[in-house]
Amino acid sequence: MKVYKAYAKVNIFLKITGLRDNYHEIISRFMRVDSLYDELSFISKEKCGGKSESFCILGDFSCETQQNTIYKAYFALKKATGSQQLEQLMRTHGVEVKKSIPAFAGLGGGSSDAATYLKMCNEVLHLGLSTNELALIGLEVGADVPFFIYGYKSANVSGIGEVVEEFKEELLDIETYTPDVKISTPKVYKTYREDFYLPVDGFERERLKKVTSQEVLNTMDVKEANDLYAPALKEYKQLESHYKAGYHFSGSGSSFFRVLKTNAITVSRA
Repeated sequence: MKVYKAYAKVNIFLKITGLRDNYHEIISRFMRVDSLYDELSFISKEKCGGKSESFCILGDFSCETQQNTIYKAYFALKKATGSQQLEQLMRTHGVEVKKSIPAFAGLGGGSSDAATYLKMCNEVLHLGLSTNELALIGLEVGADVPFFIYGYKSANVSGIGEVVEEFKEELLDIETYTPDVKISTPKVYKTYREDFYLPVDGFERERLKKVTSQEVLNTMDVKEANDLYAPALKEYKQLESHYKAGYHFSGSGSSFFRVLKTNAITVSRA
């Protein structure tokens, strides 16, 4: 069976621009991390014990099947297409995931897995769904899923994640570091809203959309680049002991990252 790669991402910057109902609207630069990925493939149901009535995911997951993003993606795809072929496929096959992207880490592992599963089904079953149609289905699963559907190296992501605009630049050589701190994204956003709420204005939003990722990392420190770092630090004080100079923070954490092999001049920060 063909193996599909589900790549990780980092948030080069992540700034809050406002609120929409219970959601926070953002402007963020997502960049794919080519050196870190999960591997997904369809497997015979025999490897799952042969039970055709149950959805099978094999992999090192910390959640129940019903909470798994791949399981949610299956139901979102079935709802959108009504495909009998899809149901038949998942009666005879399971999904095997070789996990390398840490969970609860701000690296988009669950979202990338869901997006990759949707693209796998679209390809194998010849569903004929466009990238935009898949992205809308993916948004039902999670706010970050559309970025992975589009498959861009780098993109400006806004709204609640549904607006994905390619940003043409070379991929940076990114190294990630994930401490053993399990972070709740809803808790971090709640703390941001209650204690740190200061959305950027439209001028700053438009400026950030045009700046290269390398320039952002050279001129903004970890707190300036990511609005969620301060609230994450307040809720999970042990993060401070894991911070290393020169690293930035991805999403709501707990992962830090830095760029390797760059000739760019770094702006010193007093």
